[in-house]
Amino acid sequence: MKMQNEHQTITGRFAPSPTGLLHTGSLVAAAGSWLMARSMGGRWLLRMDDLDTPRLRPETEADILRTLEAFGLFWDGEISRQSRNLERYAEAFEQLKAKRLIYPCGCSRKEIAQAASAPHPDDDCLHYPGTCRKGIKEGSTTRSWRLKVEDRDFCFEDLRCGRICQNLARSCGDFVLRRADGVFSYQLAVVIDDQITGVNQVVRGADLLSSTPRQIYIQQQLGLPQPQYCHLPLVTGANGAKLSKRDNLISAQPGGSKGKENLILFGILEFLGQKPPAGLVGADCSELLEWGIKHFDAGLMPAQNRELHLPNK
Repeated sequence: MKMQNEHQTITGRFAPSPTGLLHTGSLVAAAGSWLMARSMGGRWLLRMDDLDTPRLRPETEADILRTLEAFGLFWDGEISRQSRNLERYAEAFEQLKAKRLIYPCGCSRKEIAQAASAPHPDDDCLHYPGTCRKGIKEGSTTRSWRLKVEDRDFCFEDLRCGRICQNLARSCGDFVLRRADGVFSYQLAVVIDDQITGVNQVVRGADLLSSTPRQIYIQQQLGLPQPQYCHLPLVTGANGAKLSKRDNLISAQPGGSKGKENLILFGILEFLGQKPPAGLVGADCSELLEWGIKHFDAGLMPAQNRELHLPNK
């Protein structure tokens, strides 16, 4: 497998979906990925994950861009979009199909849920028992195309979480790469997106940690280099529960975060385990980010999810 060149320039990215406004957790991911890339002298790209066509809102994308700019999180180059990469997804799909790694599946989600003893507690998919591996049952129609996985551990070193291993066959089973209507899965799309733009450092929330072994498996099967990964702690509420996407929305609109960007950014630096001096409370975002570039230390990031507190002025 191709591994990343240690001397290669770091290229990080932030990839929001323009279906809703940014929230506290997504802003932490944006700031965290920006700081890690910039502190290593790297580039930071912006991609719109716009495959969910029915839910896309042009005004939402505009607000996301204004919000990032208001926090001083400027990106390099042009904004990339998943909707422009459909041909590349199809090419990768055909490459995997030629290796006899893909097969049609006629199982409904209800049937899979009934067949599975229980969803894997740390995974976002029901375990698939391989019902259609040897052929779709008579009378069924194709609902999806699945990728065969191997019964072995897939491991990687996460810059915050350390060594992570997952056996795909036991955790999720053969997973979906494309729906019957032609829509490609996030797992395939994100691998190809990052390869197209040369992303070699993926910094995102810990809620996506369990997806990473599937993406590494796809990378291996396509002969693609594996990026560095870092999964940031999640922002929780007072009771320790993960915030929903509707909680603590961050927006450039009046009534949103406008005018409080510097206090929120200071709180994010502290949330990520960095120790900005008290004298920077109230400083401009540009000054806070400059401090962050010079002092950011991934080794200081907390091991646990936690609340994000804003400083008193």
